[in-house]
Amino acid sequence: MALVAGIDSSTQSVKIVVRDAQTGDLVREARAGHPDGTEVDPAAWLNALDAVTDGVLEGVQALAIAGQQHGMVALDESGEVVRPALLWNDTRSAQDAADLVRELGGPAAWAEAIGSVPVAAFTVTKARWMARVEPAKAARTARMMLPHDYLTWVLAGRPDEAVTDRGEASGTGYWSPISGAYRPDLLELALGHVPAVPRVADPAEAVGTTAGGITLGPGTGDNMGAALGLDTRPGDVVVSLGTSGTAFAVSTTPAADATGFVAGFADATGYFLPLVCTLNAARILTSTAALLGVDLDGFSRLALAAEPGSGGLVLLPYFDGERTPNLPDARGSIQGVSRANLTPENLARAAVEGMLGGLADAVDALVGVGVRPTRVLLVGGAASNPAVGAVAATMFDVPVVVPPAGEYVADGAARQAAWVLSGAASPPDWSGSRSGDSTTFDPAPVRGVREAYAAARTALYASV
Repeated sequence: MALVAGIDSSTQSVKIVVRDAQTGDLVREARAGHPDGTEVDPAAWLNALDAVTDGVLEGVQALAIAGQQHGMVALDESGEVVRPALLWNDTRSAQDAADLVRELGGPAAWAEAIGSVPVAAFTVTKARWMARVEPAKAARTARMMLPHDYLTWVLAGRPDEAVTDRGEASGTGYWSPISGAYRPDLLELALGHVPAVPRVADPAEAVGTTAGGITLGPGTGDNMGAALGLDTRPGDVVVSLGTSGTAFAVSTTPAADATGFVAGFADATGYFLPLVCTLNAARILTSTAALLGVDLDGFSRLALAAEPGSGGLVLLPYFDGERTPNLPDARGSIQGVSRANLTPENLARAAVEGMLGGLADAVDALVGVGVRPTRVLLVGGAASNPAVGAVAATMFDVPVVVPPAGEYVADGAARQAAWVLSGAASPPDWSGSRSGDSTTFDPAPVRGVREAYAAARTALYASV
């Protein structure tokens, strides 16, 4: 039995799954934590990777890494880290994003150039921030990578040439999925010079080997990994509820949304992955549960005890600022409070409705660039909360499916590794490897819920 491994190096942790290369059956798995925060020394990722792979890779013939998107890893001529990596959720480059958008000629110019309008999450804006605030470190930067690129490069023995894939490259702000090429002029616009960047490998290309002789796949971004792990097909819209919230779909044509709502990313197979990302998702529920003094099971019971609309309470969940809409300095707020509706039940449900309200808007934005949903797949840590699927059914017009809980990002990386190992024209069919049943919620939209959410957002942020 040939074994492959997939690694999900995410914001909060690193997970590894080892699977049968042909069937996808799970053999073993492990995880380790990452430091909290919006910047981190990449050495912490390497330490966690060492911990999670210790004793787990026996018999593995190929592996690939799916990592958190956008993070900036700046290296000097000798390959040493110049500064802690700035992560996707670091919003200090918000003004730099606005400056870059203006300098190129506005949102439409960026959408035409790279399929996306950069916000603070994008690597290109972090490069501008470093050039502006830490010019000496910017001048020392001879290589620039993303988190998964860096980990793959280290596992390969730090070769002269680093590699990435289309999915990860499409989130930098200086690679275009439309043309399939880097835009060094945009990187120079941000950083002041053009450092070495990873070569964009083919989706199933073997890009190196580890010291132990394991073949390395190119890896990809976490959202692209999830799409591959879920075997997303046309008509499927994935709504992922992790630290961030994302809504994305596989498309055969690139997107270029000048409003900035939809990022026109590439996927991990050669197609495209239009995506909308919100900065706040699962932590909305955990923070509200902590306020109410209940665990997540108790929180779910409270939310399900309230009626749709939460008695008129509306929570705008911009706890850490927001990416979509682009409100990096915003904070959360509750509107419509009265003595009658300020109950634990209504507050719990308002938190779920607030989290899903932004993502329902995200799905609408995907429709605006040509996506035609036939179902919504809810995945991520918060998807397992019983209240989430039930509330989602009141906010979407298509069936809501909650697949069995799983490490879909790591699974996607493992499936890519199996693809690399096989040399086949397409990824292996692992549809029979999932354990557990999906839960389906039939659509039962309550228009007033989304209308109230839109009214609250407009009242505070009329321009977005």
